[in-house]
Amino acid sequence: MKDLFEHNIHTHFSKELPADPVMDNRSRQVFNACFSFVKPLQPSNPSLVHSSKNFTDELGVSIKDEAKLVQVMSGAAAFNGFESYAMCYGGHQFGNWAGQLGDGRAINIAEVDLKDGINWKFQLKGAGPTPYSRNSDGLAVLRSSVREYLCSEAMHHLGVPTTRALSLVKTGDLVRRDIMYDGNPENEQGAIVCRVSPSFIRFGNFEIFASRQDKENLQKLVDYTIKHHYPHLGEARDKSTYLKFFEDVADRTLEMIVHWQRVGFVHGVMNTDNMSILGLTIDYGPYGWLEDYDPLWTPNTTDAQGKRYRFGHQPDIALWNLVQLANALYPLIEEVEPLQTILEKFRTNFQANYHKMMCGKLGLFSEENVPKEFIQNVENLLEQWEIDMTIFFREFSKNITDFDMLWEGILKSSYLDIKKLETGRKDWAVWFDSFSNYLAQEKISMDERIIKMKALNPKYVLRNYMAQLAIDDAENNDYNLLDELYQLLSKPYEEQSGMEKWYAKRPDWAKHKVGCSMLSCSS
Repeated sequence: MKDLFEHNIHTHFSKELPADPVMDNRSRQVFNACFSFVKPLQPSNPSLVHSSKNFTDELGVSIKDEAKLVQVMSGAAAFNGFESYAMCYGGHQFGNWAGQLGDGRAINIAEVDLKDGINWKFQLKGAGPTPYSRNSDGLAVLRSSVREYLCSEAMHHLGVPTTRALSLVKTGDLVRRDIMYDGNPENEQGAIVCRVSPSFIRFGNFEIFASRQDKENLQKLVDYTIKHHYPHLGEARDKSTYLKFFEDVADRTLEMIVHWQRVGFVHGVMNTDNMSILGLTIDYGPYGWLEDYDPLWTPNTTDAQGKRYRFGHQPDIALWNLVQLANALYPLIEEVEPLQTILEKFRTNFQANYHKMMCGKLGLFSEENVPKEFIQNVENLLEQWEIDMTIFFREFSKNITDFDMLWEGILKSSYLDIKKLETGRKDWAVWFDSFSNYLAQEKISMDERIIKMKALNPKYVLRNYMAQLAIDDAENNDYNLLDELYQLLSKPYEEQSGMEKWYAKRPDWAKHKVGCSMLSCSS
C-alpha cells in the first residue's frame, strides 16, 4: 500500500470558500469567512500513544515512517505543505443561541483524496489556540483524547455513522484543567487526536451566516456542501435542490440517532454545533453507554439537572436541532411549509424506524405484527428492574424460546439483588408470553433469527469505566490496556474467547468514581 504521506493534498474547502483575511491568531469575531488560516502550536516532545491500523487499512494507506506520523499528527510539521485552518461556526448550546463558536481547538491539517475517490479531511483536536478559542488555550488532555480515540473507532465497528480517529499522541506538555469545575485545577498530560472525516461541517456552520443575515456566504457554503457531499442532487442550485438537501440531511441524522438508541449510546452534548451535516457522530465529550436501562440518564455533569441530552430525549433533540438548521436554510428557500413537511416526516419516520429496530433486537422481524405497546412494555420492565441494556439483549439473542433461560439473562444483567428482582419474575413471564405469541407468527428459521439478532446486539461496548482504566494506565506510559480495548472493540459482535471480563456490568467501585459514570466537558 502507498504511504499516507506520499499522497498529494487536494484543497477544496479552503480554495472554494471565503477565508478570513485577518491572519492574527487571537480570539475574536470572524465575519464573512468560513475559516481562518492558523498553524498548530509546536509541541515540546511529542510521542505516539496509538495509531489505528484498522482505519489506515480501510483507507488503503500505510504508515512507513512512525517518526513522521508523530511529527505531522502532533502539529510539529505540516502535512505535505498544506496550509492548515480552523473553521468558523455558531451554534445553539443547551437550547440557547451561543453566537460564534468555531474550531476553538481543532485545526484541519490536510485534505487528501484516498480510497474510492473520497476527499478525507484530517483534523487535529487539541493542537492549540485559534481565533475561535474564546480565551481558552485550545489544548486537550490525555484522558479526553483517549476517550475520543477509542470511541470513534468503537462506534465505527458497531456500525454507527461516525468520524474516525487515526492517531493519538502525547505532546510532552502539561495542560491545566479543572475537571469537576470545583475550583481545584490540576496539571494534566497534553494530547492530540487526529480525527478524520469526509467533512467536519456542522449545522452551526450554516447557522452563523444566517444569524448575521449573510445570505451570500450562506449560499456559497450550501452550494459547496451539495457539490462535494451531496452530488446526487445534481447541478441545479435552486429552492428545490436546497429542500432535497435538507431532507437528505434529516434522513442521515435519523439513521444516526436510531443507531445510537440501538446500542445504548448517549452523546451528552447534542448542541447544534455538534451535529454533522453528513449525519456522523462527532465530538466525543462526556458521552456514555447505558448501564442500567434509564431513559433519563445523561453522562454530562453540566446537564445533570436539566437532563436535556438524556438518552430517551435524543430523538427529540435531533428534531429540535433540525428545526434550527431549517431556520438557517430558510433564506435560500423562503417557504415554511415544505420545511415543516420534512420535519414532520422525520418524526413519523423515526417512530417507524425505531419500532423496527427494537423489534429486530428482540428477534421479531415482522414488525408490522408487533404493537408499539409491546415495545413500551419491555422498555418499562428494563427500566423498572435496572437491567443492563447491552447484556440483556445479548443474552436474549442466545435463546429466545425458553423463559428460564431468559430469566438467567435478566438476573445476570440486573443491578438489583436477586431477592428484590424475584418480585418482577411474574411481570417478565407475562411479557414473555406475549413475546412467544408474536414469535410464533415469524417465518424465518431460528438459526437465521439468532444471527440477525446478534448482528444488532453487540456483546462489547466502551463502558466509561473501561475507558478510565485505559486512561489510568496511559498516564503512566502503559498503553497495553488501551490497545487491548482497541482490539476488543474492533469486533464488538463477536464472542472473543478470553475477553469475557469485559462482558460484565459496571463494577460497584465505578458507580461514583470520576470518569466512570458522569463526566464534565473539561478536556
